[in-house]
Order: sequence, then C-alpha cells, then structure tokens
Amino acid sequence: MSDGKPSNGSDKNQPPVSFEPPPEWVLTLIEASPIASVVSDPRLPDNPLVAVNKAFEELTGFSAEECVGRNCRFLAGEGTEPWLTERIREGVRERKPVLVEILNYKKDGTPFRNAVLVAPIYSDDDQLQFFLGSQVEVSEDQSSVSIGRQRRATEALKTLSPRQLEVTRMVASGLRNKQVAAELGLSEKTVKMHRGLAMEKLGLSSSADLVRIAVEAGI
Repeated sequence: MSDGKPSNGSDKNQPPVSFEPPPEWVLTLIEASPIASVVSDPRLPDNPLVAVNKAFEELTGFSAEECVGRNCRFLAGEGTEPWLTERIREGVRERKPVLVEILNYKKDGTPFRNAVLVAPIYSDDDQLQFFLGSQVEVSEDQSSVSIGRQRRATEALKTLSPRQLEVTRMVASGLRNKQVAAELGLSEKTVKMHRGLAMEKLGLSSSADLVRIAVEAGI
C-alpha cells in the first residue's frame, strides 16, 4: 500500500513516529487474515502504520519493526504510477474506500503489481479513527482486479441474505457494529450475528477480508 508521493528510498530510513500501541481490536481486525493487511492512524503525523500482519511481512519482506511508525509509501518507487497514488490519496482525503492496482516494491527491490485496498474505520462516536489497508500481489498475466476479482467477489456476495449484504456494505464503509445497529434500528448483538454469518458463508477469517471482498464487488 502507498498512500501518497512516490518514494525515492529515503522513507525507508526515516525514524518512525512514536505512538501508543493500538487497541486489541485493531490487531484482531487483521492478524487472522491470510491477505497482507495493515492499519494506519490518520490522527498521527503522516498517517503512519500502527499494525501489520504476518502476511504483509511475508509479501513485502519488511518486518513489522521496520514498518510500524512509518507511512506506507516506503513501498513506492521509481516505477510507481503517480496517477494511482493520487487515487489512493483522494480516497484518504475523502474518507472513502478505494481499490487500485499499482506497482510497488519489496524490501529487496523486486517490483510487484499490487492490488491495494484502503478503507476508513470510524469510532463509535463517528470520528475517523484508522485506515485499513490490504494488498494482494497480482501477476502480470492475470486479468485486472476490476474484472477478475470483482467478478468473483460479486458472485460470492450473492450468497448473502439481503440483511447480511446490507450489514456487509455498512461495515465496508468503515462503520463499527454499534453504528451499523443505530443506522438499521437493530441491536448490536443482531448486527454481530449477521456479520458473523456473512463471514461464515464467505469462508472469511477476519473482518478485514469482509471489507476487502465488499470493496472488490463495488458495494
């Protein structure tokens, strides 16, 4: 994931921003996901990463210690498309989910085509709290995420009930269970039930994966 200006490599050497460890639910959001995932905190200077999962470390070659406290633009490089980084910046500015395929670089300098999702996460009092990011490496001979992954995500979501689909859509927009419950006039327990059933039907292991499949499908 890169949320801004292409890097000339200097970002990798910048000292990390100091911050308090994120709450446990933030770590739970991504740690079980088999998809490379990160969480950043836009309330801190330069929107640094505050959590990354093992899959992200394995995909990029960067350890968690090398990532946390730094803006994720260290994945960008000479070939990173500026018009695509601008689309990500726009999503961050407007606090809307965005999904793009962009050229990023691993720690050893290897370029890779990266299907990047960035989505907001709001607090219970409707304040922007974090951004969720996830990355899927796309080989050069694979069809575009807008065709292949979107088609698969759309078909998968057809297995959900209307209520499960509605809850999934609202979760993907960054709302927490309490906010979804208020919007739909349901109890928080009922929202958790629908969210859990949706994840079970889709075979997903984390809420981060639920957000990604919803954004891929364009809901």
